[in-house]
Parts: sequence; C-alpha cells; structure tokens
Amino acid sequence: MHKIFKDIFNNKPVKFALRMKKKYQILLLCTSLVGLLQALLITGCANMIPPTGGPKDSLPPKLLTADPANAATNFNQKTINFSFDEYVALEGLQENLIVSPTPQSMPIIEAKLKTISIKLKDSLEKNTTYSINFGNAIKDINEGIILSNFLYTFSTGSALDTLELFGKVVLAETGSADSTLIVMLHRSSEDSALLNQNPRYVTKLNGQGNFRFRFLPAEKFYLYALKDEGGTRKYFSSTQLFAFAEKPVILSQTMEPVTLFAFAEKKVTSPLSVNVLQQSLPSGRAEDRRLKYATTISNQQHDLLNTLSITFEKPLKNIDTSKLKLSTDTSFTAISNYGWKIDSTQKKIVLHMNWQENTRYNLILDKEFASDSAAKMLLKTDTLIFTTKSRSNYGSVKILFSNLDFSKNPILQFVQNNQIINIFPLVGAEFVQPLFPPGNYELRILFDENKNGKWDAGIFFGHRKQPEIVKPIEQKITIKPDWDNEFEIKISNQY
Repeated sequence: MHKIFKDIFNNKPVKFALRMKKKYQILLLCTSLVGLLQALLITGCANMIPPTGGPKDSLPPKLLTADPANAATNFNQKTINFSFDEYVALEGLQENLIVSPTPQSMPIIEAKLKTISIKLKDSLEKNTTYSINFGNAIKDINEGIILSNFLYTFSTGSALDTLELFGKVVLAETGSADSTLIVMLHRSSEDSALLNQNPRYVTKLNGQGNFRFRFLPAEKFYLYALKDEGGTRKYFSSTQLFAFAEKPVILSQTMEPVTLFAFAEKKVTSPLSVNVLQQSLPSGRAEDRRLKYATTISNQQHDLLNTLSITFEKPLKNIDTSKLKLSTDTSFTAISNYGWKIDSTQKKIVLHMNWQENTRYNLILDKEFASDSAAKMLLKTDTLIFTTKSRSNYGSVKILFSNLDFSKNPILQFVQNNQIINIFPLVGAEFVQPLFPPGNYELRILFDENKNGKWDAGIFFGHRKQPEIVKPIEQKITIKPDWDNEFEIKISNQY
C-alpha cells in the first residue's frame, strides 16, 4: 500500500491502473474456474444416480417360440424347446405337471435363463395326440408371476384329436364340491386296473370341483376320481375319497357333463375327546384314578328338546343307575318319571325325561354309581345343577317344499358350521316344528335309499354300489326365537 500511494504522489497513475486491471482479470479467471469445477462435480454426481425404473412387472412370462411349434402334427422329435420373453423358473413341477397319455417314464424338464427344455424318454405311440400341462409350475424369476396352465400339444399322426369330456366331482355325504381330487380315464373295465395300471388320461379339478379333458380320441373309457395319496394315481385304501361312473364313457361330439359322487368306504376315526368336569382333587396323582366324563349340559343350561347324556372316557364295567338321583328346585324335590339307558359301546348313558321349561334340576352322582374298565370311580359324590330353557328361547318353523321326490325317502338335515345339528324324515311337502333352537342354518336333503336314517357310503370292489346322495339347498334360513318362522323352498335338480 505504501508503494502504491508513493506511485500516486509521484504521478504514476497509468502504472497503478494497469496493475489493478491485471489483478481483477486474475480474480475473474479464478472465479470462473471454481464455478466450472463445481458444475462438473454436480454433473458427475447426477450421472451416478441410478434410474428410478418403470412400473412393477405384473404380467406372466410370454412364450415367444416353441420348437417344434405348438399343435404340431406328424411329430417325431425327442426334445422340445420353449423360449420366453424373460427369465423363467420351474417350481413344484412334480405336483403340477400332467402328461397325457400317461407315460411310463416322465420326461426330463429343465429351465435355464429364458428357455425351458423337455426331453422325452418314452417312445411315442403312432397316431396319438399328446398334451403336456405345466399347471402353475412356470413363473418369472424376478416377480414370481405364474404362467397358469401352460399347455403344449402335438400329434404323431396327421391331425390332433379334438374330443372333450367335462363334468364335476361332488362329495356324496355333504353335496359340496371338492377341488383336491384327480379325475382319471382308464381303458380297462377291470376293478384291478385301479390297483395295477396307470390311468390313460389324468386331469385336475378347479376350485369349483369341475374337470375337463381335452384332445381325446373317439374311444370308450372308464371314469374315476380319487384322492391321490402319495402321487401313485392308484386306489389302494378304503379310506381314500373315491368316485366312479356307473357306466363307461363313449366319447363323441355330443357329450353331456358327468357328475361323480365321491365317498370313502371307511372313515379314519380319532380317539374320543372328553371334556372333564372340574372336581376338587387331593394332592398327588389322584386324577389318574378318577372316572372321567362329560355331559350335554352347557353353561348350566339344558335344551328342552334333547335328552341328557353322560359320556365316559372308557367303557363302563359296572353301573348302578339307582345311585343317580334327579330332583328339582332348591329343596331337591325327588322326581320319579325318568329312566336311564346305556348305549352299546358302554361309554354313554342317556337320561329320558319330559323336561319342564325354565326349571331347576339337580342330578346327584353317587361316587360309587359306576366304574370303568380300568376300575376308576368318582373320588367323591358329584352334584350337577342346571336349568332348562324357556319356550320363548325357541322359534317355530314351517317349511313348504316343492319339486321334492318323496319316493327317494328324503331326510331334512339342519347344518351349522358343517355339522349336522338335527335330522327329520320328510313324508310330505310341509315340515312343521313348534319348538326349534334359533340360529342360522344350512339345509341339506339326504336321499335315504335303505331307510336307515343315516348316510351310507358306496362300495366299489366287487359291488360297484354308489353312495347315498346328499343334496345341499342353496337357500339358507335364520330361525328367530319366540317367532313364527316360515319358508318356501324349491328343490333344484342341479348339483
């Protein structure tokens, strides 16, 4: 600064101005370089941000090419290749894949990148149409979108077979549809074919229990459905759900739908579950020596319409019903007009009694009234106190049926939560009950062919006897308490 002022006082203004201009230019150049550098850095960072991408893929893989082409004729290849528009994977192939006609050895199928290859192991039959259905086994790798029921067909002859067979499988005991069975076509009429031979054609049921065979030849077949336990496609157990058509199916262009009624000849029964009433127990393992039982009393109330029953965990060895005392009101007034009956299993005794409404009852079980097969008895005398319901707790029911075939011995079933609550044989178009438990009900009609009051399964081997049929009623009813509930129901012939 001293030098600058000295120059000014020494009349050197030109030199001073030149120096100031040069410094200003240097400062401007530095500022520009800094700005340029910042711009380059910002641009470089922006280029490093990955793109946000488009909308999420919601479409299944799309087939681009098939070699040989789908629906090829005069087929004589050993390998088949599919090319898709995205990377694909196979999942659950064994459970999903259906090859028709059924081969002796299943083909080898592999997925790699965007391709799926099939290597056929069996020799192909002449003039035969084949189909390969992948079910839900093909999906894209990224989003897992399934290509449902991808079907490939070819013929070793000059044309594809085009006949179809379709229908439905119904559970005979309930009338409801089933979606877990497979449906099979056999060429042989022998019962043993279901044990020893693979079916000629196989298909699965959809969610409504419907089936459909495609690309069939004009031949005669025997139609079955079964629960395919272990993937054997064989009927080897009477506990399997099974269905059969009464007569062979002769395929033509004018086929009617077929309904199959599935049944199990024998049911798998679980051990009896007993709800034990609470009793005061001494310490130790005294509960192991206690006679265990359950009753039909619920929340200290008893239904006017039902008998009172006591169910035991094990069969009774000894019982003395004189040591079961029934009384009423708080004064324990004795009652004499009742009786006990033990069932054939020796596990249940039933009290028969004309109940009075809204009345307190007392049932005294002497500790020595019974012992079971394990010599167990009550540890002390029990007293069960309960009250019967009032008539106003029930509603009256009147149902007028139309289009119901009474020659088939129909039985009306009231159902809640898939459990039969009550049954009534129908002898006329009008059903009337003055007292009925309120609630929401589904209705079914059992056609009781042998008039034994219950549903009977079919028998296949050696008999080919169809099961008794249960027809569900679409209309559901609500019974209100203390109300006259009336309904009109038309029975449909369709399943």
